[in-house]
Amino acid sequence: MLESRAYRRRIEKRIRVGNTAPPSLVGMSLLQPVSTARRPVRTSAVPVLPVLAAVVALLTAVGCSAPAVASTPAPPVPASPAPETPGGHPSRERLAQDPPELRGRADDALDVADGHLPDGATIADDDYPAVSRLDPHLRAALRAASTDAGIEFRVNSGWRSPAYQEQLLDEAVATYGSRTAAARWVATPATSPHVSGDAVDLAGYRATAWLAGHGARYGLCQVFRNEPWHFELRPGAVERGCPRQYADPTHDPRMHR
Repeated sequence: MLESRAYRRRIEKRIRVGNTAPPSLVGMSLLQPVSTARRPVRTSAVPVLPVLAAVVALLTAVGCSAPAVASTPAPPVPASPAPETPGGHPSRERLAQDPPELRGRADDALDVADGHLPDGATIADDDYPAVSRLDPHLRAALRAASTDAGIEFRVNSGWRSPAYQEQLLDEAVATYGSRTAAARWVATPATSPHVSGDAVDLAGYRATAWLAGHGARYGLCQVFRNEPWHFELRPGAVERGCPRQYADPTHDPRMHR
């Protein structure tokens, strides 16, 4: 005990005047062991789950209150414009598909003997004069092409009698207003290659399209640009190709005889 007090006094003398003794020395007994145990660190417990729940609720409320974005519908695709129909013919919208309907078929005064054909008649139907009275070389070339193409060539019109041709011309004059305008579509009985059996009008796009690309090897050519269904025999086309087409029959020198 005496040694402890003397030691304590020596320590206190070293403390400068005006300073207080360190709290750790006041009332400290040097004989008491110093506890080295760590004080438990108090942490403030944060309620994690309630906080997360509050955040989720807040986000949900914000999302619900946000204004909905209206989806803008795609603009409608504009419809393709209807093909322009050149003036002067009622069936130009069927260009390169089917020849126009021949109204002479409805006249009972003219029948199959004048060159009328029923719908669906083909180049193989020799029972009809419109087919059987075609030029034999033209008919043979058409049949060979039909076989090679694997396409049934339907005939809309082939050979015609002069009376049938005259009737068609009269109808064309009534439709177009003058003989000059009608001449772009219908020839006279004296000049028409149909009356002579040298022309055929095919029905159906497949046949006309195939012949447009392959007909020259058989000597079969489209003669008039305004009548892509009209084919005639040009034997020289087998070696030299088809000649340049006339715009319409009025440009064909044969029509001015």
